[in-house]
Amino acid sequence: MAQSSYFYYRKKLRETHDKYENLRDEICDICESCYRTYGYRRVVLELRKRGLMFNHKTVQRLMAEMGLKCLVRRKKYDRVFQEKTLQGRTAPNLFQRNFKATRSMQKLVTDVTEINVTGEKVFLSPVMDLFNREIVSYTISRRQDLSLVLNMLDGLAPKIAGSSQQVILHSDRGLLYSSLIFQHSLKKLNITQSMSRKGNCLDNAVIEGFFGILKSELLYLHKFVSTDELVSKLNDYISFYNNHRIKENLHGLSPVDFKYKYAIY
Repeated sequence: MAQSSYFYYRKKLRETHDKYENLRDEICDICESCYRTYGYRRVVLELRKRGLMFNHKTVQRLMAEMGLKCLVRRKKYDRVFQEKTLQGRTAPNLFQRNFKATRSMQKLVTDVTEINVTGEKVFLSPVMDLFNREIVSYTISRRQDLSLVLNMLDGLAPKIAGSSQQVILHSDRGLLYSSLIFQHSLKKLNITQSMSRKGNCLDNAVIEGFFGILKSELLYLHKFVSTDELVSKLNDYISFYNNHRIKENLHGLSPVDFKYKYAIY
């Protein structure tokens, strides 16, 4: 809240009366005296030191109404930081930038991209089949946690069920992909894991290329008013990309049409 608005609110408090008038004054006094470095939890503790016992939700609500926020930025921790204690081993790079596949579902690549809309984040986790560059499974979520990639595997599972051929899934070395839970899920699906070298995005260039196409053909051309609209358009675009978008290196066919015409399982 701007300083002028803050003092306007203090003046307004003196002109109106409610049952929390004294509490509001105490909260304002605490926030002023601590140079606006206290969040509502420490304000509650300071109030208790002054002999004032109020529920933390009440204090939080009143501070929100008055626009009193801690000016010190909270440290941001990776959402999957808690998974560090469950980290497995990194896998070797089995592709070595050889992105050609001779049959469907032989070589798969995956990654996560972050999209910002109206101050909110949306995460897309697709899996691409290198044989025909089709997105064979994907998950869209507002959280970048293990469920993002595990749900992606759930969508992939029916498409490889019963296959006697080796399936390789390549990714970077992110915490999501190196977690024991993710690696155990791959093992259950009989999927061999491959990983890029550390800090080398070119080792996963094809999926990065897909993200570039997605952004240039959808995200940069449209202004989304909500995350719901974005999610809907992402679903529509991926369907278009798979079924209708022709690619020169697929003989002028879409990924799905190419698979039906040339696929070897």
